[in-house]
Amino acid sequence: MQIVNCEMLRVSKYFSLIFFFSVCTLSYLHAQQLQLTGKLIDEVTKEPLIGAYINVPAKTIGTTSDEKGFYKLSLEKDSITLIFEYLGYKTITKKIFLAKNTELNIEMKVDKTDLKEVIVEANSVKATVDKTQMSVNTIDTKDAKLIPVFFGEIDLMKTLSLKPGVQSGTEGTSGLYVRGGGPDQNLIIMDDALVFNASHLLGFFSLLNSDAVKNIELYKGDFPAQFGGRLSSVVDIKMAEGSKEKYHIKGGLGIVSSRLSVEGPIVKNKVSFIVSGRRTYVDLFTPYINKRNENNRDFDKIPSYFFYDFNTKISADLGKKDKLYATGYYGRDVLNVNNDNFDASIRWGNIIGSVRWHHEYNSKLFSNTSFSFSNYRYGVLYQAEQLFNKLQTDVTDYTLKADYQYYHSDIHSVKFGAMLTWHHFNIGRSQRSVDASNDKGQGNLLNAREAAIYVSDEIKLTSKWNLNAGLRLTGFMNDSNFYGGLEPRLSSRYKIGQNISLKASFSRMYQYLHLVSNSGATLPNDIWYPSNSNIKPQRSDQVAGGISIGLLDNQYLLTNEIYYKWMKRQIDLKDGAAIFEIPDVSTGFAVGKGWSYGNEIYLEKKKGKLTGWLGYTLSWTWRQFDEINNGNKFPARYDRRHNVSVVAMYRISDRITLSASWVYASGNSVTLPSGRFVFQDNGTAELNYIPEFMPRNSFRMPDAHRLDIGLVWKIRPKHNDSDITFSIYNVYNRRNPYFIYFARVKDANGEYTAQEFRAKQVALFPIIPSVTYNFRF
Repeated sequence: MQIVNCEMLRVSKYFSLIFFFSVCTLSYLHAQQLQLTGKLIDEVTKEPLIGAYINVPAKTIGTTSDEKGFYKLSLEKDSITLIFEYLGYKTITKKIFLAKNTELNIEMKVDKTDLKEVIVEANSVKATVDKTQMSVNTIDTKDAKLIPVFFGEIDLMKTLSLKPGVQSGTEGTSGLYVRGGGPDQNLIIMDDALVFNASHLLGFFSLLNSDAVKNIELYKGDFPAQFGGRLSSVVDIKMAEGSKEKYHIKGGLGIVSSRLSVEGPIVKNKVSFIVSGRRTYVDLFTPYINKRNENNRDFDKIPSYFFYDFNTKISADLGKKDKLYATGYYGRDVLNVNNDNFDASIRWGNIIGSVRWHHEYNSKLFSNTSFSFSNYRYGVLYQAEQLFNKLQTDVTDYTLKADYQYYHSDIHSVKFGAMLTWHHFNIGRSQRSVDASNDKGQGNLLNAREAAIYVSDEIKLTSKWNLNAGLRLTGFMNDSNFYGGLEPRLSSRYKIGQNISLKASFSRMYQYLHLVSNSGATLPNDIWYPSNSNIKPQRSDQVAGGISIGLLDNQYLLTNEIYYKWMKRQIDLKDGAAIFEIPDVSTGFAVGKGWSYGNEIYLEKKKGKLTGWLGYTLSWTWRQFDEINNGNKFPARYDRRHNVSVVAMYRISDRITLSASWVYASGNSVTLPSGRFVFQDNGTAELNYIPEFMPRNSFRMPDAHRLDIGLVWKIRPKHNDSDITFSIYNVYNRRNPYFIYFARVKDANGEYTAQEFRAKQVALFPIIPSVTYNFRF
């Protein structure tokens, strides 16, 4: 048994002092005040409104609604005027006499006039400036529908990559690289359930059906204490709830895929459902293309590929104080290859489910108790002549979690909770036989347990100074190996003007699961592996500071953040290691360190006919391993010096909105051959070539940039929400590099020259127009 990070015990003493100081300060500041609480919901769908702003102008105080739509204010006995604001909804003004603790629930109406303006984010500029939280971006479906999309497929994960501090992988993919972290270092959760693989089609599409999603929050730093288990980011996906009053059908018909959702009440005003499905249908055309070219000797058969997924959610009001939610997801990718003497079927995907009970004990204390299940599986079944082969790897999690929120007053709010997860791993298990029986398998079957408890305290010290102090204690056990650590979290906001605030944060995160890959991209056959005696948990420490400014009557939001992140016990495969050929995968790992730092600038316009944002990131990301690159530091594969994104949306009329996005990114770092050894096989007299590689990631790919444009044309907007969306991907046909390979050079007669090779660049996507019909009835 091994306990890691003893130095964090000293850190815990520091944070204990912070909590002690908080309690003493609150005891001094908090007078006898009355509590005004309530919930903000959509008048029609009854869904909670997240991030709505509640303002008391005469008291110069305000707050925002949380992820359940709840708000709380502590006020003295008095007549007060309340203003409730939420983008896309009519502003509500309420005058009340507060004589006792009061609950005031608000149903807000959609503002058809305000909808004519493009909605970019749920949170208002003022709320963003006022809150303590920094390094967070929120995206909802309305955002993504207005942005030009790849093949007409709305993708909220790709929309996140248009924000500063977030980089996508190779062109077209949906993997996220956040502040120097890899795609395996993102904690992706869907209604409290963990998501292991968040993409379809090798990353070209995300697993999210836009009709089934309410919004996504991305935390790049300043992580709330209730989150843990990954180093670089948290992607919190909130699934949409069905309408409790009316039935609706919505969906879309596109070039490569279609989707359909049905929602409505099971018991009116009490229980609702939503069911969504999506499927690609390129596989319906590939057999025809293969048939037409069966006599062409130079034609390689196109594999049959498709993906499908289903989402469902049930929401039930069990009473005034209790609500129950059940969420389910099932998705599969299927790739079938049929060639002479070789048949293969490759399938991979997620199964996700969660049940959550929300309970209100009183006006101050709320709880959410959930149980979730998550499974990711990758399997290959193929036959080469008379030999049958089967390869399978999967990981399954069962998680029990309880979260509590205690509103002591508007100057003091506490969150605390605990979680327990059971991990089950089936790593690289292969089976081989001659007659599909007498299987001879190999692989690793592992089990592990992970637990955590946390507490955080949101403190309003003065009208200008807010503090959030949190502490998370985690533990992980795999066989006889035990690891644990304290994860302090601290953030602060100081207002230097009505619309200007300075922010700073520190976060420590531990990661006990590791993603192992033979490639630089996230592929379905990458495997998750738990910490053990060979591979210790990864750890990151991140500090960040920034400024948030509301400009021109809060029509614009300007933020500037700098960060530095240290990453310990990073893992990578040793040179030449193959994950499916090693009995104990962990022996093929190299362990080292990493660090990343940068500056992120973000300017967003929220109101008017023209809306959008400009983002710029300047960053460096490094890795260092004793067993790689002779121990010298090298840039991470996803290190990109400059990253620019420009998104603009212009409302031409009530029915037509024009949009465009332009992105630029410095070339990423790759490793290429610098030469080749040539030797001759004595038996066949055939020349063989063994490449000699340059230092790790010492070559920079060419810079990538691309312009996309789109147009949304609403059809009969007064009667339904149907529209036709036109988009053009890569307008000026920039051939951005996907990868570089070396090919032997042929002479004028088409014969290979003896030893000459030439580098060639592969670019996947030329200009691609698309059209999608979206409907809602």
